[in-house]
Amino acid sequence: MPFTELPKEQGLRPRPISKPSKKETHVEEILGLCGQIEKLALCKRYKEALELFEILECEGDHDVGAGTYNALVNACIGSKSIRGVKRMWEEFSDAGSRTFSTMIRASAGLELISPGRQLHCYAIKMGVGLNIVVSCALIDMYSKCGNIEDAQCVFDVMPKKTMVGWNSIIVGYALHGYSEEALSMYYEMRDSGVKMDHFMFSMIIGLYARLASLEHAKQAHAGLVRHGFGLDIVANTALVDFYSKWGRIEDAQNVFEKMPNKNVISWNALIAGYGNHGRGTEAVELFERMVSEGMAPNHVTFLAVLSACSYSGLLDSGKEIYRSMRDHKVKPRAMHYTCMIDLYGWEGMLDEAFSYIKDAPFEPTVNMWAALLTACRVHRNFVLGKFAAEKIYGMGPEKLSNYVVLLNIYSSAGKIEEAAAVLQSLKRKGLRMLPACTWIDIKKQQHTFLSGDKCHSQTKAIYEKLDELMLKLSDLGYFPQRRKSLLPDVDEHEQRMLLYHSEKLAISFWAD
Repeated sequence: MPFTELPKEQGLRPRPISKPSKKETHVEEILGLCGQIEKLALCKRYKEALELFEILECEGDHDVGAGTYNALVNACIGSKSIRGVKRMWEEFSDAGSRTFSTMIRASAGLELISPGRQLHCYAIKMGVGLNIVVSCALIDMYSKCGNIEDAQCVFDVMPKKTMVGWNSIIVGYALHGYSEEALSMYYEMRDSGVKMDHFMFSMIIGLYARLASLEHAKQAHAGLVRHGFGLDIVANTALVDFYSKWGRIEDAQNVFEKMPNKNVISWNALIAGYGNHGRGTEAVELFERMVSEGMAPNHVTFLAVLSACSYSGLLDSGKEIYRSMRDHKVKPRAMHYTCMIDLYGWEGMLDEAFSYIKDAPFEPTVNMWAALLTACRVHRNFVLGKFAAEKIYGMGPEKLSNYVVLLNIYSSAGKIEEAAAVLQSLKRKGLRMLPACTWIDIKKQQHTFLSGDKCHSQTKAIYEKLDELMLKLSDLGYFPQRRKSLLPDVDEHEQRMLLYHSEKLAISFWAD
């Protein structure tokens, strides 16, 4: 079974290997095979590494060494071979802490909690259960398998809590959406005097973004500089992303411009920030600057800049950028097709938008049809909208937003019976319009609003302010869509959510 030469740029030039006969097998050749396995795994040629191990296994029992077993485990993870992981676990002997941690991380990578627990027990039996490397691997395994309580227990009994240990448990909480618990662990770590690293700063900034806490993120920014990571590319990219999402584009740009080195993720974060806040022209200009400075755009870059063009209605720029993907050797994916459908759709060019679905070299996705459906709602194309909706339902996703778009199309067209049928379908499937939730920070205090709720202490003043703002908007020609006259079956709760959206309530509170 021949193997081709490994990439020269990695400095690895193993000779082609053929299956050895039993007569030719000797210690040097076994060692050579082990070395080949490790090199193949290092180059992420996992399938070939496992195939080569099959050859070695045919020659009888050989002690391949911990390094080779570790490489094989990595190969199993990379190729998602559950069977391979189990076999490695059954066959390894004389395991040290490094091999245990590798095996445990293999279980984590494949989300196999049962062998992970067995390895935990065996590690304790072998006397390495409290080893720092093994403990961190166990925390990672339990977290990825969804058992954060056991991860916390492992962390609690660690005799020495290192930076890696703290990172592991905090990432575990963050991974499952326990942002406040993750921050609580971060504060505990900070108070314990453990030295911070750039990875921790970038993760904490992301948590503050999730919790919409601008003031705390600024403090993390200051801490980043204070601890000597002010020029770190990972942490600063997280800051660019955070400030962009918060609409603090100038702050994001300031951080970006001060970065001595920028990678494609840094550029993508700022381009997306401009685009998400309606500054499409600046997003396009930044994209052009990125290319002129020699940074190769990737598929995420094109997604960000095409989304910016769509959001700002820059049809000509979007068309030109989409065509340039070929020049940059980036193959358009479904997400890029969706952007173009959205771009043409918002301009009312529904035939052109539909052509991207018909001409796609792959099966159109739900998001592609949903983009066309939304465009049909905006431009009241009942026939094409119904066709798009039927395609979506035929693909099986029970996504509330698609039903709502179709409901709006029928309502706007005065199709009372069809709209009522959509509502009945929603009720039959158990789908209900859940209230949206919006947070706003005012004077360092966070306020939370749900659509249509009246739980805030200043509810009366907020609703009065909202009515005042809506009256001013009506004078300018804006009237919200009201389905109640067409659809008497829409209950009062849902109607209130439509008229008193959480974002409207938050803005009214801020403006009062």
